[in-house]
Amino acid sequence: MPELPPPITVVGIGADGWPGLAGTSRAALRAAEVVIGGPRQLGLLPHDEVTAERVPWPSPLRPAVPGLLATHAGRRVTVLASGDPMFYGIGRTLAETVGAERLRVLPHPSSVSYACARLGWPLEATEVVSLVGRPLDALSLALHPGRRLLVLSADAATPAAVAELLTARGYGTARLRVLEQLGAPAERHLDGPADGWPHPPGDPLNVIAVELGGGPPTSLVPGLPDASYESDGQLTKRHVRAATLATLAPSPGELLWDVGGGSGSIAVEWLRAHRDCQAVSIERDPVRAERITRNAAALGVPRLRVVTGPAPAALAELPTPDAVFIGGGLTARGLLDSCWDSLRPGGRIVANTVTLESEALLTEWYRRHGGELVKLAVAHAVPVGGFTGWRQAMPVTQWSAVKPNTPQENAS
Repeated sequence: MPELPPPITVVGIGADGWPGLAGTSRAALRAAEVVIGGPRQLGLLPHDEVTAERVPWPSPLRPAVPGLLATHAGRRVTVLASGDPMFYGIGRTLAETVGAERLRVLPHPSSVSYACARLGWPLEATEVVSLVGRPLDALSLALHPGRRLLVLSADAATPAAVAELLTARGYGTARLRVLEQLGAPAERHLDGPADGWPHPPGDPLNVIAVELGGGPPTSLVPGLPDASYESDGQLTKRHVRAATLATLAPSPGELLWDVGGGSGSIAVEWLRAHRDCQAVSIERDPVRAERITRNAAALGVPRLRVVTGPAPAALAELPTPDAVFIGGGLTARGLLDSCWDSLRPGGRIVANTVTLESEALLTEWYRRHGGELVKLAVAHAVPVGGFTGWRQAMPVTQWSAVKPNTPQENAS
């Protein structure tokens, strides 16, 4: 049996450096032949205690991990991580690269644990948003009146940027506390309102505690008000959108194709369902594609990928979807066939239309593949002289189906 390579030890280290490490972590670092870490972390190790070769992470980090580990294969490698390596840390990347069984992880209290200890906040009731390597707009998804948030900063400029975003989103009365160098002798706390944040940039190693007061509430369920979106009229309206998302049934980790994105509302609300959901919005009009990007950022899901181009041609290089929504262009030659063929077995497809021509096409697909064919009709009360009457919106025909798991099922 071939000899197994030595495990990779991952040591969490705090801002307090070597004095704050447990004995097992110190022993691992003393025994290492190679220590890999960020320059700040490597600088915390005393040279008389840790004699290993010190290797700083290159940038960008993630693509370099396999090659760097291969370079030092067969040696006793210890990797330094900030705080808990498995909480927004390098531990995840290493586990995905070499396998969890190759790792020996020695965690340190995370900055979030320190922050909750300082603030007296229960950790399990505090939402954490990381802005390290992520767009600032990702914070918008967590904004709800009365909530408490901990924001992991990218750098010294992050607190002011967060304050500006909160003010722009209607949460200018929020209280911010910036906790710098948590656990270190130089630990410092700054306090102030989001609107008119009074402090200049400080230490880049900081966590931002946010207490949201009053502000505009945003629903967690599909069917946001139509006014939430910038639109030229190409928008799946609120009540139909809610029914459509319920049929699409987003689940964590799944990928949606939103074909004929319009204003992007279906893809946006799919992503809002869970932070691990993924979506691609395909829109042929460049002006609308830019509008979709703006809507996604404003509603807290800047991770939405927008592809500009006509379907089905624009679908060719996309990853396999778990669900497909077609909101426009149904009569384009080969579109439904391409979407159906691309969908993974067991995946869901939903198509909406208001035209008779597209309705006839969906009826044919319903005959061939089964599923559900429904008509969604919504009417709104409007003034009629001195009285009130109903104004009927155009009815929407919706076909939905689950792709069978086997060709035999599909053929039947």
